[in-house]
Amino acid sequence: MAKSGVLETDPSMVGSKALELKKELQRLVRAIVDDDDYAVEDEAVKVLSSLKELKLKKTQSFKFDDNNSNPEVPEEFKCPISKELMKDPVVLATGLTYDRPLIERWLNEGLQTCPQTQQVLPHTVLTPNHLVREMISQWCTEHGHELPKGTRDMDEKVVRKADGAYLNSLLEKMCLSLPDQKEAAKELRVATKRSPSFRELFGESNEAISKVLNPLSPDQADTHPDLQEDLITTLLNLSICEKNKRLVGENPLAITLLVESLKSGTPQTRSNAAAAIFTLSDLNSNKLVIGNGGAIRPLIDLLDEGNPQAMRDAASAIFNLCIVLENKRRAVQEGAVPVIVKKIKDHVMVAELLAILALLSVHQKAVDEMDELNVVPLLLSFIRESSCENSKENCIAILYTTCYNDRVRLREIKAEEAKNGSISRLARTGTSRARRKANGFLERLNRSALITHTA
Repeated sequence: MAKSGVLETDPSMVGSKALELKKELQRLVRAIVDDDDYAVEDEAVKVLSSLKELKLKKTQSFKFDDNNSNPEVPEEFKCPISKELMKDPVVLATGLTYDRPLIERWLNEGLQTCPQTQQVLPHTVLTPNHLVREMISQWCTEHGHELPKGTRDMDEKVVRKADGAYLNSLLEKMCLSLPDQKEAAKELRVATKRSPSFRELFGESNEAISKVLNPLSPDQADTHPDLQEDLITTLLNLSICEKNKRLVGENPLAITLLVESLKSGTPQTRSNAAAAIFTLSDLNSNKLVIGNGGAIRPLIDLLDEGNPQAMRDAASAIFNLCIVLENKRRAVQEGAVPVIVKKIKDHVMVAELLAILALLSVHQKAVDEMDELNVVPLLLSFIRESSCENSKENCIAILYTTCYNDRVRLREIKAEEAKNGSISRLARTGTSRARRKANGFLERLNRSALITHTA
């Protein structure tokens, strides 16, 4: 027994015994292979089992000795709550890093402060600290320390419950004093931007969006521009979530305030309102709701006079809305064509605006306005000179729609074609839609020439 005890703890004895067993196993294997002596097969199996057992003991002994010699875990890798090596480091709102299961338990207990600083948390969003996680992994590898697994003793329901309580507290502040409203609005803006799960909470309450917008009154939304900007941006953040699109679109106050915010407020508010409308209009049922809500004229104004980002957001929203026929009519009646043509002539967002113009070109009033604005030479120049295939495609689509039965314009285009062959080249090298339109247009040019010659 004493010998066995020495064997299990003395690496040199373990190695010596293993060598003996290996030699014995080799002898038995040769007897089986060379001499067909299968009588020793059971003995060989026993020796092999002894060798495996010895190897296991050697490994366990190594781990025991290695654990005793492990260096102290660096403090920055320990959770401030447990003082243990972190499994899943996350950053709290205060910028400090904690192990996720422990900080989630802290928050679940209703504690809305940072465990170290006692600072009240503006939000409970936990951001993975990938840098610290990688440093821990590297340190464990270098020092032979077992890598901590990302096991969690709290599930997503715990986080959801904590965030739900936080959301309710913010919504309650929306009915209090103006300073409380402004503070809550800023926190909502941050939380809805950073956390998809927080955005999803709004889909669980029919009243949440109305409570968020409670401080803003129609026709007076810009009374406090900072509050308006935070809440409109919160609406934008919420609209990113697919489940919220219908919820926001069906809220009469939300659309009203978005439309009003297109007209007033800070430049950022106007831009974010346009971006929110663009995102909400992804849902077909929202397109008419937004159009009926009066959004198109303010979007055109923003396109005409806004800063570059606001113009881009407005153009995206107009395009989405004008997929619906009724909104095409509204856009044309509200003066979209002259504004768009002016921007294109100024070489501003040409590709985006040509796409909108192609949508509107099915409307006769749009065709008449484009004729008055003499857009045909402009479109031909883009087909001839542009490097953007989508722009060329939209140009030929507009020409096909607006000039197909206009003999005066056809003669103008035929002269261009005879000189530069732009449409013929597009018929060979353009996108599939561009080639189809270009070939159709060339056929029309040929027929018109035959008609003219016959006449």
